Amino acid sequence: MKISWSPLAADRLENIYEYISVDNKAAAQKVVERIFKKVESLAKNPERGRKVPETNREEIRELFESDYRINYRIETKRVSILTIRNFKQILPDKDIK
Repeated sequence: MKISWSPLAADRLENIYEYISVDNKAAAQKVVERIFKKVESLAKNPERGRKVPETNREEIRELFESDYRINYRIETKRVSILTIRNFKQILPDKDIK
């Protein structure tokens, strides 16, 4: 299954890197690499993530990596990465449309 990134998800990942790299560039790189690895695993098993509690939509799922929620949508032939947020943040509807 193909993986695609929304502009929002790509921006959030870049922001995560920039935020962590202020203190530690190596740690920032490791977090980003772990997020990419987790996302890549969805190509073989897209249903491995849990359903998102903020929505009743079956196709909207999430995985956790470090302190982050990776929110995605399962589509017919691809997985769309919608956003990445701190796990403490509530997912707003606008991020999953």
